[in-house]
Amino acid sequence: MPTARLAVAADAGTIVMAFSGRLDAVGAGAIWRAALTAAGRARGRPLRFDLGAVSLCDTAGATLLLAAEAAHGGTVDFDGLSEPAAALLLRLRPLAPGAALPAVRPPPGRWQGRLVADAVDAVAFLGEAALAVVALPRRARMLRPRDLLRLADAAGVGALPLALLLGFLLGLILAFQSVIPLRRFGADIFVADLVSISVLRELGALLAAVIVAGRTGSAYAAEIGTMKVNQELDALVTMGLDAMTFLVLPRVIAVVLVMPALTLALDLAALAGMTAAMRAFGFPLAAVLHEVAQYATLNDALDGLGKALVFAAANAAIGCAAGLAAGNGPRAVGEAATRAVVGGIVATIMLDGLFAVLLYRLRS
Repeated sequence: MPTARLAVAADAGTIVMAFSGRLDAVGAGAIWRAALTAAGRARGRPLRFDLGAVSLCDTAGATLLLAAEAAHGGTVDFDGLSEPAAALLLRLRPLAPGAALPAVRPPPGRWQGRLVADAVDAVAFLGEAALAVVALPRRARMLRPRDLLRLADAAGVGALPLALLLGFLLGLILAFQSVIPLRRFGADIFVADLVSISVLRELGALLAAVIVAGRTGSAYAAEIGTMKVNQELDALVTMGLDAMTFLVLPRVIAVVLVMPALTLALDLAALAGMTAAMRAFGFPLAAVLHEVAQYATLNDALDGLGKALVFAAANAAIGCAAGLAAGNGPRAVGEAATRAVVGGIVATIMLDGLFAVLLYRLRS
């Protein structure tokens, strides 16, 4: 029985050569003559290779496709070509000069499968993290206070100057952009209320989470990803240490501990920037402070700090998960850091929207 098959059909003036099975040395050899003959007969007409049913395409199969393309003498559309097979064709392309690069079309359903795989990995990571928390009393020796303090210092104290700078600029820009249109209606004093409530409720925690995602989450992904590439995680397992307890939990706890202080510092810096802008427009300091004290409540600040705790846990966990899921090769660490930043920011925005709906429902 041949391991590869070839079916030739016409579709709206285009000759379709549908390959199926294994395009290895045996399969390619079985259909070699038929493929070249069919491609030669299609000379001068559009030709498409349908590779959606190909289960394997090695060097022999790629050589067959290039030979059939050369026999056709024109541009061939490659449909359903897998990424490994496309990379193999590009490597073998110099052996077939004058042939055009294939128009690679991923098989249908690939991105849906990727989403399902990512969802399964996320559920598995959450399950392992929950089991690690439950087993933490028995593994307390793996959670070292010195490492926890070092991680908290890097995530909190190290990010404090950036948080202060961005917070001050945020308050300054918001106040400046709000005073100009509101002055037309004589409501420019209410800019202090607008900025203070927005920063305390939403923007402070949101910007602090973005800082954590870009600075701390990516660092965790790169660090753990490097350990995986260097097989240090396998060494931890060999020594009887649980990677989730030894690496993930300390990082999540450290970020959760420092996030409220980081958010509060950013809020204060934003209020200072807003005050500087209001003072530049001629408002006395007492009037600005009175507006803030009158309309910004403690609940606004507590809402922001509560969101910040959830954002911190999500960003730290996503960074660690990206590092644990890093592959092999020189690009694995960079790809893990990228996934950590993108995933952390997307998760932060989604959680913020969820909190907005939840708080509205609870207080309506």
